[in-house]
Amino acid sequence: MDIKNKNMKLKSIAVLAAISASGETGGAEKLYQGLTDALNKQGINTDLIKITTDEKNFDSIKKSYLEFYDLDLKIYNGIISTKAPSFIINHKNHICYLLHTMRVFYDMFEFEFKSPTEENYRQKKFIQDLDTLALKYPRTKKIFVIGNEVKNRLKKYNNLDSKVLYLALLNENYLCKNYEYIYLPGRLHRWKRVDLVIEAMKHVKSPVKLKIAGKGEDETFFKSLAKKLKNVEFLGYLSDEEMKNKYADALAVVFPPIREDFGLITLEAFKSKKPVITCSDSGEPKYIVKNDFSGFICNPEPKELASKFDQLYNNKELSKNMGINGYNSIIGIKWENTAYELIKALEESL
Repeated sequence: MDIKNKNMKLKSIAVLAAISASGETGGAEKLYQGLTDALNKQGINTDLIKITTDEKNFDSIKKSYLEFYDLDLKIYNGIISTKAPSFIINHKNHICYLLHTMRVFYDMFEFEFKSPTEENYRQKKFIQDLDTLALKYPRTKKIFVIGNEVKNRLKKYNNLDSKVLYLALLNENYLCKNYEYIYLPGRLHRWKRVDLVIEAMKHVKSPVKLKIAGKGEDETFFKSLAKKLKNVEFLGYLSDEEMKNKYADALAVVFPPIREDFGLITLEAFKSKKPVITCSDSGEPKYIVKNDFSGFICNPEPKELASKFDQLYNNKELSKNMGINGYNSIIGIKWENTAYELIKALEESL
């Protein structure tokens, strides 16, 4: 959809980005760039405003909220906030394209705090109440979310309605070559459940191998779990080009996170014409993957994952067909469509 030739009242937009203090980059950074580029291509002057947010303790979290709240962005006549806490911004024409709130105070609270204190509960309530007030109309004119998982979470914890608007990839030049191994790319973090896939590799009956790409906080732990397994290989950090080449030769991509917000890995795999193996509690991937058509949606059980690895290894034609189905299923996901919806919402609020 091309709207740049219309006589729009909207002249300038600021996209607000919360950048991790650890310096790690991932799907959020790709969204910031893709969104900013798409808006600029529609003829609207769009700036990306980045603020580093540190979540090491509650004081630093509150400081991050204040830094976004104190921003003076009156020179822009439209604001698009994204990840928490950017949506605390005070502006007369503000919409949110929500990646996620701070999940440690939401669905991952019990996962991270095994024995929560009264102070932990107070902090959780404070953040949820503050987020609700910030995202309510009229402070936020409209809420878009990157997927159904975020939509359901926002309704459950904040009683707020939103519209799902998928993000796209930064580029389309993915390749499909051979069908050799199970590929697991991404951040090596406990929420991504790399340990589940490593455990599955203990139960495979075929000679299929698992290649794990990426770095992360729990890398040492995952490597210790795979220490005695000869069918598991850690590739470390890969450049974008190296990542694409690894997708190109994969038999399938396994992506079993717990309640994932979106997961660009699913789109990257489908663009490479590879099936995706995910889990029934993996969040947005289960909405994108069609079971037995473009991949498999499994219970989060090692033996069940292992059986799917073996099935595809023994039937590469099935892997090929599923990958093509996945590729065709995401053709309509384009940044220009996302930009159109967001611009329309800002125009309506002027």
